Amino acid sequence: MLAAPRIAAAQGSRVLKFIPQSDLTVLDPIWTTAYVTRNHSYMVFDTLFSTNAKFEAVPQMAEGHTVENDGKLVRIKLRDGLMFHDGTPVLARDCVASIQRWGKRDPYGLTVMGFTDELSAPDDKTIQFRLKKRIGLIPDALGKPGSNLPAMMPERLAKTDAFTQVTEMVGSGPYKFVASERVVGSQVIYERFAGYKPRESGTPEWNSGPKVAHFDRVEWRVIPDSSTKAAALQSGEVDWWENPDNDLLPLLRKSGKLTIEIPDPTGNMACMRLNHLVAPFDNPAIRRALLKAIDQTDFMLAVAGDDPVMRHVPTGLFCPGTPMATEVGLDVFAGKRDYDAVRKEIIAAGYKGEKVVILAPTDFPILKALADVNADVFKKIGLNTDYQAMDWGTVVQRRASKNPIDKGGWNVFNTFWGGLDQFSPVMHSFLRGLGPDGGIPGWANSPRLEELRGQWLDAADLASQKKIAEELQRQALVDVPYIPLGQALGATAYNKSITGVLNGSVLFWNVRKG
Repeated sequence: MLAAPRIAAAQGSRVLKFIPQSDLTVLDPIWTTAYVTRNHSYMVFDTLFSTNAKFEAVPQMAEGHTVENDGKLVRIKLRDGLMFHDGTPVLARDCVASIQRWGKRDPYGLTVMGFTDELSAPDDKTIQFRLKKRIGLIPDALGKPGSNLPAMMPERLAKTDAFTQVTEMVGSGPYKFVASERVVGSQVIYERFAGYKPRESGTPEWNSGPKVAHFDRVEWRVIPDSSTKAAALQSGEVDWWENPDNDLLPLLRKSGKLTIEIPDPTGNMACMRLNHLVAPFDNPAIRRALLKAIDQTDFMLAVAGDDPVMRHVPTGLFCPGTPMATEVGLDVFAGKRDYDAVRKEIIAAGYKGEKVVILAPTDFPILKALADVNADVFKKIGLNTDYQAMDWGTVVQRRASKNPIDKGGWNVFNTFWGGLDQFSPVMHSFLRGLGPDGGIPGWANSPRLEELRGQWLDAADLASQKKIAEELQRQALVDVPYIPLGQALGATAYNKSITGVLNGSVLFWNVRKG
């Protein structure tokens, strides 16, 4: 009987109970940019390269790579012992198919494939790029942190059309998705993959280094209500809450049992994404007028509260403190907002009273806060506002619709991108100007943004890149693919028995419970 408590403790240390930011409604790592899907994907899938704390691309599934023929031939060699969850070995042709599928959806992938003449697998261990010209993007692209994970999956799944969701989750990552135990709206379960072979060298940092899984089982508990989440964490019912509300942090700190920290120093960039396919935001003059109604401070106060350490305004296209960040053109957000003047300008630009649908997630507090302020601003400037409340998973599904408003379409959703996803033009999904046949929901059409992005890729040095980044910001404030709303830093909270939590994304390797 004396041994029983120790047995229970040992079993408990092998199970991690986690509260995610929202329910997991999309499983496919490239079909959505939602970070809850990214977090899931890092458990199930692995990537050829990864990113360390210096933001350098380093090998992950790859043993290494070589560059030949004046930079036009790149070969990536797979390391030994890689295996998929179904027991089949990871082969180069699996990776080729995975890259090709990812390269049809992700902005970075689209860029790489645009420079690629041929992507092939000359043997089971070698992935080969034949390029139109020398580029230094391939390791960075294949190891990028953030959304649209360049995940390697079996060829039979990677052959799925890029615009159709893959629902069978077979990866080669440290954890397996347990489909039989998934309960939509309630729980997501993962089990340790015994066949996973971590890298033998390197230090775990960000999404790089050895991925050692210390839990037999990870249970995601989906809890919509913030107070219930806080109570579950304080009582020990769960071990880790991904993103506690800022106004609950003082309460959580008082418990004395929790570690509360800011895992990502690049924070989150708030964005108002406008649908360019339907009225009224298909009209660029109305989009430009809308800029004059936006007070970034109001949005950040709603999200981050009064603590100035947790927010930064004004922000433009790029994450503050990173090389491409600039304040060019940000005077449009300065000064007192004149809502009456904006209302008149919008009418003069051609607004005819069309309904404006805001997709508002009620189960994701910081996104609901953005939607609430958004709705208030729209009403102040006379837009016929239709605030449609739903869960975040439904927003993720709904925003993919290109239908008109009367058939389930939408006008606006608000979201956050991690700072690393807005580090440079090549990673910045909302900066693409590909129109209705490319890009991601919102479908901005801007040949000039695409032209400047190409110039940035060809720039000879950092100074030239910075200059082009300024031009990109100027042009974005003309075409308005989206509206920047400020930068917010977010905390995570977990029991003090948890150690080994890494910076950057939510990652479940290296984490222990003692």
